Amino acid sequence: MASWHVYILRCADDSLYTGIARDVEKRLDEHNRHDRKAAKYTRARRPVELVYVEPCISRSAACKREAQIKAMRKAAKHALIRAHMRKQQHIPDRR
Repeated sequence: MASWHVYILRCADDSLYTGIARDVEKRLDEHNRHDRKAAKYTRARRPVELVYVEPCISRSAACKREAQIKAMRKAAKHALIRAHMRKQQHIPDRR
């Protein structure tokens, strides 16, 4: 079972924020409700919505994947999110 996760949030201004956490739901709550625990970036862009989660086997793997996602262009991030949502809803890819 994965102990770490990489996640992407969609902020109120439609920007994307990528981070890592052990407990994604708890971290989402912190981004939305706690000024001290929220990332500075998300504090000014609330509410935030969880749009992508990817399990990782270690903190190191999560950090590496986070860096890969952060290096992606915005269009590639949106494609990753769309593919994730299709998979969650069991909708086949129509390419």
